[in-house]
Amino acid sequence: MHGWQVSSAQALDIQRRLAAQVSRSSEVVTPRFIAGVDISAGNAQGVATGAVVVLQYPELRAVEAKVVSGELNFPYIPGLLSFRETPLILAACQKLTITPDLILVDGQGIAHPRRMGLASHLGLFLNSPTIGCAKSVLCGTHEMPAIEPGSYAEVVDRDETIGVALRTKLGVKPVYVSIGHKIDLQTAIHWVLKCCRGYRLPEPTRLAHLAAGGNLVPKAGYQEKLFG
Repeated sequence: MHGWQVSSAQALDIQRRLAAQVSRSSEVVTPRFIAGVDISAGNAQGVATGAVVVLQYPELRAVEAKVVSGELNFPYIPGLLSFRETPLILAACQKLTITPDLILVDGQGIAHPRRMGLASHLGLFLNSPTIGCAKSVLCGTHEMPAIEPGSYAEVVDRDETIGVALRTKLGVKPVYVSIGHKIDLQTAIHWVLKCCRGYRLPEPTRLAHLAAGGNLVPKAGYQEKLFG
């Protein structure tokens, strides 16, 4: 779709062009495999780790994980993080032997100033349904959702609903859910909640976070596949 050796001005133009290609209609029925992706922060040498973990649904049992480390070749610029992080995540996804039906991304989808966050960027490259499930808000405003799990409040930017602040667990901060690609907002909320197992983060991105940090402990039966 484009190269990665671009200037910040070129990246802005690419985001504006690609935003028009994002599908906000759901193509998700009942997924058999749901993946989560995350990336660790770069160290002093600019090296980071991208991870993808595939879970079988509805058991939410991890069946495959791939981890790729490499240099970050794009500067840290808020709003352009997908140009910094997507190449490593794509490299990890390309190593998978299982093709996920749905991908949850630790990052924004259209809840982004130009409606082109990491989840949308990745979804376009992989031609796959994706959901943005971020830990913090990037743009827009919202009321605080009720304390009950499943409660949510719309995130609004320039009079457009771009996502929701979703309460996934009693007594913890909400996560920020938005359309990535090939999904609508209500379906995205549904699948994030279906993937929660008592933690603030849904299992796919929670395990991807652990994998990116080198802390995903394999269970009996899938150790070889996880780290093969």
